[in-house]
Amino acid sequence: MLEPAPVRGLWCATLTPIGNDGAIDHARMTAHVRALLAQGVDGVAPFGTTGEGPSFAVGERRAGLDALLAAGVPASQIVAATGCAAFADTLVLTRHALQAGCTRCLVLPPFFFKDLTDDAIYRHYATLIDTIGDARLSLYLYHIPQFSGVPLGPDVIARLAADYPRVIAGVKDSGGDYANTAALLARVPKLAILVGHEPDLPRLMRAGGAGTICGIANTFPAVVRALLRPDVTDLDERRIAALLAVIFRFPFLPAFKAIRAAQMNDAAWRTLRPPLFPLNEADREALFTALREAGFGSASENPQ
Repeated sequence: MLEPAPVRGLWCATLTPIGNDGAIDHARMTAHVRALLAQGVDGVAPFGTTGEGPSFAVGERRAGLDALLAAGVPASQIVAATGCAAFADTLVLTRHALQAGCTRCLVLPPFFFKDLTDDAIYRHYATLIDTIGDARLSLYLYHIPQFSGVPLGPDVIARLAADYPRVIAGVKDSGGDYANTAALLARVPKLAILVGHEPDLPRLMRAGGAGTICGIANTFPAVVRALLRPDVTDLDERRIAALLAVIFRFPFLPAFKAIRAAQMNDAAWRTLRPPLFPLNEADREALFTALREAGFGSASENPQ
């Protein structure tokens, strides 16, 4: 049986559009993903952090994945984010992804209980793999401790990779600490190591890393793509730093959605699930002014 190709290059942690009724807007979602792929994004990861994944119920996440596939988005260009606080929900979503043909799954650690030992984290993933018992599964471990509160250290990742070499395929390291990324490259060199913090991409790629699953690709994919090239320049690196310096003056998810709304001339894109709020008018104006001053022109210009 052929194993799925590892995730490499530029993958987008996709935003989730929400309709006036508070439900996922499948039409906008599929149009957004198609546009990303047409702009050269290698694949998408719906319902991760940037996609407000934990804010959606299991049934909504299943329906969202089904909508992408029904619209013709290839399963080979999707990493399904299936991690939940409840083990049973993670199991349901992971099984559904496999049944739908999406063999790559991005899985958070259990994130309600904190101060978990490596043995507890290992147990979670090992039980998930053993319970599913499907040789097609290609699992990507998701390290984002600033949100989950549960770090995935190199020791437990190396243990899982050693015990499940055909299942553990990679790590999305979104901790923003390149020392941790470097430790993973050294400890588990056979895994696809991806980062969520875009400025780390040039040194990651020089060290043999795989690429990124990131949020900026929703709005400015070409800015991120430049960081993956062997001939990346100082200007490319300054450009991403300037962009992030602007965005992180604001809550980042409302900022991403405000930018996408401006790019599409579609105010519906500004909507977020509770408890998050969209940017108010004053903050939106401040965001777009700062983007222009940073050299990105109007946010409503072509996102490339």
